[in-house]
Amino acid sequence: MKQRNLGRTGLRVSELCLGTMSFADDASGHPVLDAFAEAGGTFVDTADMYDRGGSEEILGRWLQGRRRDDLVIATKVWATMGDAPNDGGLSRKHIVSAVEASLRRLRTDYIDLYQAHIWDATTPIDETLSALDALVRSGKVRYLGTSNVTASQLQRSLDLARRHGWEPYVCLQPLYNLLRRETEWELLPLCAELGVGVIPYRPLGGGWLTGKYQRDMESAPAGSREAYFQEQSGTKGWRGQDTEETWRVIDAVREVAAETGHSMTQVALRWLLERPGVTAPIIGPRTVEQTVDNLGAVGWELTDEQSTRLTEASARPLPYPYDLLAQLGD
Repeated sequence: MKQRNLGRTGLRVSELCLGTMSFADDASGHPVLDAFAEAGGTFVDTADMYDRGGSEEILGRWLQGRRRDDLVIATKVWATMGDAPNDGGLSRKHIVSAVEASLRRLRTDYIDLYQAHIWDATTPIDETLSALDALVRSGKVRYLGTSNVTASQLQRSLDLARRHGWEPYVCLQPLYNLLRRETEWELLPLCAELGVGVIPYRPLGGGWLTGKYQRDMESAPAGSREAYFQEQSGTKGWRGQDTEETWRVIDAVREVAAETGHSMTQVALRWLLERPGVTAPIIGPRTVEQTVDNLGAVGWELTDEQSTRLTEASARPLPYPYDLLAQLGD
């Protein structure tokens, strides 16, 4: 597996990042971690909110006996982890408490990439950034990142950090896949301009791009990622995603998969790996078999025609002002 620089930093990470949100226990999680590491994977992402710290604990136990500096460990902060008023958000109080708890669960002295999980509208951004800067200066954190923000929020954060001499965000973790390309409107160009690495989550669209869903289904199969998302959100998302636009993309992925001899999963990941500005898509396998399938996305390339076909099949009408700007740009 190739190694890529994370944005404009000197930090090298594997071209695929292993996400651990689906880990249930050591027995299922550790073999996935083993398979990923054996294939050259060095970049692992978790969060304090995944199974209320359980994911970090599984990863922490796996780290024991391994050379810590061979791996790049990322985790996130924001979620409410208790019932007290300051048990969530991005206040200085919660950030300091959260990083100490993550370090204990991960059984490590430092976190390579510490990410603000979502924008906190209740906390002044300068308080958040100064608290994160202090963690880097203390040695508990090496690099900073963010997730689930608008382009203006990211720009504001970077401008404030530069103005005060604080450590800036060097990485963005956005939702991005063949079915959700809004990140391309502003966030990707901004990251490319400012040297911010991009590690997309949900690269397979909650399983839609793997081929497991069929047109004649009435709901998401039990145990599928889509069923999990619906349960967590309390919504019936199947009918909203079950559209001709979605099936057009799936059909295109299926065609390219047949042409290349690769799985639909590998084709969808390969498209994302080749998108400008993307550092490392975050895969989220639950089994070794899924891990091996995901790893098959590396070591080959789409033809220009195949990449264009996927891009055009997944294109959506742009809203104003992006449509106007695109027309003027042409």
